[in-house]
Amino acid sequence: MLIRNLCNIALASIVLILSGCEGGVLDPKGQVGIDEKNLIIIATVLMLLVVIPVIVMTLYFSWKYRDTRTHEIYAPKWAHSNKIEAVVWAVPIIIVIILGIITWESTHRLDPYKPLDGKHITVEVVSLNWKWLFIYPEQGIATVNELVFPANVPVEYKITSESTMNSFFIPQLGSQIYSMAGMQTKLHLIANEPGTFKGFSANYSGAGFSGMKFNAIATPTQADFDKWVSEVKAQKNTLTKAEYYELAKASENNPVSYYGDVEKDLFHTIIMKYMAGMSGMKDMTGMKKMEHKMDKHPAQSSHIQGEE
Repeated sequence: MLIRNLCNIALASIVLILSGCEGGVLDPKGQVGIDEKNLIIIATVLMLLVVIPVIVMTLYFSWKYRDTRTHEIYAPKWAHSNKIEAVVWAVPIIIVIILGIITWESTHRLDPYKPLDGKHITVEVVSLNWKWLFIYPEQGIATVNELVFPANVPVEYKITSESTMNSFFIPQLGSQIYSMAGMQTKLHLIANEPGTFKGFSANYSGAGFSGMKFNAIATPTQADFDKWVSEVKAQKNTLTKAEYYELAKASENNPVSYYGDVEKDLFHTIIMKYMAGMSGMKDMTGMKKMEHKMDKHPAQSSHIQGEE
């Protein structure tokens, strides 16, 4: 009866805890997020195969061999057991091997730099203090604190930072990746259904960090996305270098804003502004070469400044 009551309490606790997971990583709306959720559950279950029996046996032995017991003292006639040693070592080793295989396979399959199947759109992401700038190079528009893309269409995110390091994260779509000044990282995500998903920075970056949030909106169809693009294009303002430098000034709780046009290669300018001899977009050939190096060798991108 006691064990049954403990199981009921544990089940009720799990249900209560999971009821608050709506909108988070355990409520995925994209294939990447679904794969990551499955990985979390599988890894947790495998680890619980050891944790739960250990907890149960600890409680059981503590009760059975308590100091106030009335039965005779337990005095085993042995000092070593090969069977117990085999179980104690074999079970964890097997679980670690299984976890290692799963981690190896999933790490390569869920590589954020690996493109998803299907024709994708590209969004260039810049983290500012304390807001997000999204540049659509193919559509020639830009937005602040609002990200829109069609559902069921892969999106390639090219990510950098104006200054402080941040982390681009949309929990329901999966993955997060850092944005760093003078560097470009990549992330590929997809929404399997239309909706509005919360995005934010997962890396503390100062006073306005709590307001550094945005809505990621997956439109039902490509036509709906094209309509939104047309509405943004109707805006008369252009995001030039001068306008960007004003936008990059630190500000908190910024409203959504739109730019109907974007100066060519602005994203490359932002990346290269800290590179020696690359100021002001005067050498676009050098910028292209540098971007190619970062794409080809992302792990070595922190050493590129010295190479140039």
